[in-house]
Amino acid sequence: MDQQEGKKTESNRAGQLYGGGFIIPAIDIIEGKCVRLTQGDYAQMKLYHEDPLEVARQFEGAGLQRLHLVDLDGARTGAVKNWKVLERIATRTNLVIDFGGGLKTEKDLSVVMDSGAAYATIGSLAVKDETLFTGWIARYGADKFLLGADTRDEKIVVHGWQETTQIDLYDFIRKYMGKGIRQLFCTDVTKDGTLQGPSFDLAERIVSKFAALHFIASGGVSSMEDLYRLQAIGCKGVIIGKAIYEGRISIRELSKF
Repeated sequence: MDQQEGKKTESNRAGQLYGGGFIIPAIDIIEGKCVRLTQGDYAQMKLYHEDPLEVARQFEGAGLQRLHLVDLDGARTGAVKNWKVLERIATRTNLVIDFGGGLKTEKDLSVVMDSGAAYATIGSLAVKDETLFTGWIARYGADKFLLGADTRDEKIVVHGWQETTQIDLYDFIRKYMGKGIRQLFCTDVTKDGTLQGPSFDLAERIVSKFAALHFIASGGVSSMEDLYRLQAIGCKGVIIGKAIYEGRISIRELSKF
């Protein structure tokens, strides 16, 4: 096997391990309903569908394999709230689901895992309580987690994007890769929900610095052209939300992709 074939085989294995599928549609939940925020602002909430399960079934029907499910009530309160939505989607579709929002305790983590999540999405906790998260990695295995790195000017932001830390994005990624994390998505918070295009330069820097990372781009996707460009950069996946709900990208186009 030559080097190129070896890299392709390794990439295929990583794709299988992390649920396959370049396209990862997002469903954000408030009070059991499918909504979207702009730049994380709850005051800029828009309701898109009363039943997230129906939305998830549309994604599955288009041939998509993964789902990024976010409990916005949980994120705001610091405790998982919408696990019943997760359970319904997990039991009635075959989507590979990552679930985040409010994961702060072992009890909530167990609820999320037991409710059918393939991966627990961890964000602020990895910053605020490294000891706890590291313990979870040791207990459950790093492959059970999707690490979220929200950033502004390449610094980590936490608490619903309200607090900008002095933690360097690349140091953060490097630290947790050292602990076994291989699947990570990064959101440039200045782009999220704006439909003005992703931070391509940021994606390029992350991909070039961390070849072994299963990197998922997030935030700002507005067109199919954005998807092709992110794929060409070397991203292993891309999370899409508002562009779908606002009709910028159709389910049909995603199924063809």
